[in-house]
Amino acid sequence: MNLPNMLTLSRVPFLFLIAILVYWEFRFADSIAFVVFVVAGLTDWLDGKIARERGIISEFGQLMDALTDKVLTVGLFILLMAQGLLLDWMVFMVLLILSREFLITGLRLVAAAKNTILAAEKAGKIKTVFQIVSIGALIIARALEVDWNPYLQLDMGSFIQYVDYFGWILFTVATLMTVYSGTGYLVKYWGLFFGTTGPADKE
Repeated sequence: MNLPNMLTLSRVPFLFLIAILVYWEFRFADSIAFVVFVVAGLTDWLDGKIARERGIISEFGQLMDALTDKVLTVGLFILLMAQGLLLDWMVFMVLLILSREFLITGLRLVAAAKNTILAAEKAGKIKTVFQIVSIGALIIARALEVDWNPYLQLDMGSFIQYVDYFGWILFTVATLMTVYSGTGYLVKYWGLFFGTTGPADKE
């Protein structure tokens, strides 16, 4: 197990650590959860950087990088929903994201069985950015409300609400980009599901 793969797999325990911090009621728990989330996000950048610099890019690393990204983001969306940080009707958006990620992961596994790796599309990278920033904004809003607002002699209620709105808007955009990128993947690689397209002619 090389260092990039260890960093990739670390995003799964980071998910559980964030969940524990969010549910654990002690001062600054949510702020610490945000810091852990940032560290988890940095591993997504660092694992690829190290793998490229050391020339140890592998099929396992590429597949697990995509999979652990999905585990982290989808897991955190479920956590945010459970904590009431997303509006009730946004559960349908979470289900859309969950469905897309399962379908594309299945598609990647089918492609891997045929000895090909599906390259990340630009739209997919953009949706990941929106997902990550929306999660960060909502965790920050929670941290400001729970960790800081009661102890600072300032009325931050309006500002916190604006941060919430910002997070919800980004989440909505992330959902639209998720559906768009997922549709693009399915249209482009649908033949892989039915055995009509192989690695050589997938383009």
